[in-house]
Amino acid sequence: MPRVKGGTVTRRRHKKVLKLAKGYFGSKHRLFRTANAQVMKSLLYAYRDRRQRKRDFRKLWITRINAQARVNGLSYSRLMHGLKVAGVQVNRKMLADLAVNDKSAFNELAALAKNKLNA
Repeated sequence: MPRVKGGTVTRRRHKKVLKLAKGYFGSKHRLFRTANAQVMKSLLYAYRDRRQRKRDFRKLWITRINAQARVNGLSYSRLMHGLKVAGVQVNRKMLADLAVNDKSAFNELAALAKNKLNA
């Protein structure tokens, strides 16, 4: 059985990794071994942070809703409960957008939630 050298396959793999490592500092974009380690770590971070981003945005929306709810004399949890009792189905992303860009509409929703809580 003849010996297989596989130089073209190895070169192609190395070039692929070094292309992904473009822009990294020092030997991490020049040397295959360090570049490969960093690319693998970077791909892990990218995978993890795609999920983390969803959590971060939800936290941001809740913070914005809470700030505007307190202006209207409600806490975040009481506002959300009041909206649920009133049958209003607005997600947190839209509520946060209203809290920032359309305060009058948010205030109407808060008043509705307050009325339903008192009733």
